[in-house]
Amino acid sequence: MKTKIFLSALLAIVTLTTGCQRPQARPEYDRPLPPGQLALRKITNPDEMPDFTIGCHNLGGMQKAIDNSLNYLSKPSSRQFFPYGDITHQQAVDSLKAFKKLIDSGLRGRELHAAIAEQFDVYVSVGCDGQGTVLFTGYYTPIFDGSPAAAGQFQYPLYNQPDDLVKGPDGQILGRRGTDGQITPYPPRAEIERSGILKGKEMAWLSDPFEAYIAHVQGSAKLKMPNGELVTVGYAASNGHEYHSVAEELVKDGRIRRDRMSLSTMIDYFKRHINQVAEYTQRNPRFVFFRKEDGPPRGSLNEPVTPMRTIATDKSIYPRGCLAFISTVMPRMVRGRIFRDPYSGFVLDQDTGGAIRAPGRCDVYMGIGETAGKLAGQTYQEGRLYYLFLKRTAQPMLSDLAPMSMPRAGQ
Repeated sequence: MKTKIFLSALLAIVTLTTGCQRPQARPEYDRPLPPGQLALRKITNPDEMPDFTIGCHNLGGMQKAIDNSLNYLSKPSSRQFFPYGDITHQQAVDSLKAFKKLIDSGLRGRELHAAIAEQFDVYVSVGCDGQGTVLFTGYYTPIFDGSPAAAGQFQYPLYNQPDDLVKGPDGQILGRRGTDGQITPYPPRAEIERSGILKGKEMAWLSDPFEAYIAHVQGSAKLKMPNGELVTVGYAASNGHEYHSVAEELVKDGRIRRDRMSLSTMIDYFKRHINQVAEYTQRNPRFVFFRKEDGPPRGSLNEPVTPMRTIATDKSIYPRGCLAFISTVMPRMVRGRIFRDPYSGFVLDQDTGGAIRAPGRCDVYMGIGETAGKLAGQTYQEGRLYYLFLKRTAQPMLSDLAPMSMPRAGQ
């Protein structure tokens, strides 16, 4: 499978300190799972169960997001990622269909919470510490001015996937195939940009070098062309290198204070110091290649992503396309001002990202454009991540559900 939209990991540098308390050591959110351990633990103690009630009131966008996951799970290729622990592919499908049926029933609030508790088993992420701590960040799809050719201010290209890039059967990056047929690691960002090895593979040009980098980090963008056309570019592949945070480098060098770090401060900084963009972005060896897409932005399941309903996780340890529930603090925009409030809601695990690794990380898709970008830049909060699967005793109740839609042609 391909990796689609990358999280706003460059933003995830805001600290969680308050008042004059003694600074705490930064949690190891990227701590990997011990060998043989699953990222999810089934909840058997009723005291650990989350309260779904608030999330059971606002369900806008859930049905469409569920349909996207069902479409993914209808593809034969999705079966290779199951079973997940004791969760079968059929159980994942039945869970989504049963939840959609509950939504369609009109149940809300406490009544829906009770129905969920009766019909679903709940699993909790072990998090970064084995105690369920997950760091939530945000990502979005930016809109930038673009051009199909280099002209005037448009001098910073986005590239198509090169012909010499080699992928494995599941989309993993194997490297670069040389003229002798040998496969070697693909060069890092700095070498790619300095050598000009991608000349002729340009697909579009931007007017700002840091905007081009933001497109790399987010993994997609909408480009407003000079003729007014709005073109969507999405992730095609990467060079296979691990992501390294430019935000962390700016803080380390004293360019931006840690407590002032955000996407907007980075944009302002690089507008004033455009000569430093390459110096810092080339410290991140990961490089992204794009392709033009029709329709809305898509996630790593090659299905559309839905604002506040799509999450990105490490797909090597979490079940793809499945129903989840998040409990954390989220920003919201009110009359141009951002407020942070407790948030709980149902989501679908439909995406992944270059900096999303291990069970302690989760990225929430915020949408398209400037407001979504501001919200993504202010999302950095610990919380809990849960997954819901239909109890096996409840599966016979699905007999009256409509059949799942057939795959689209060519899938």
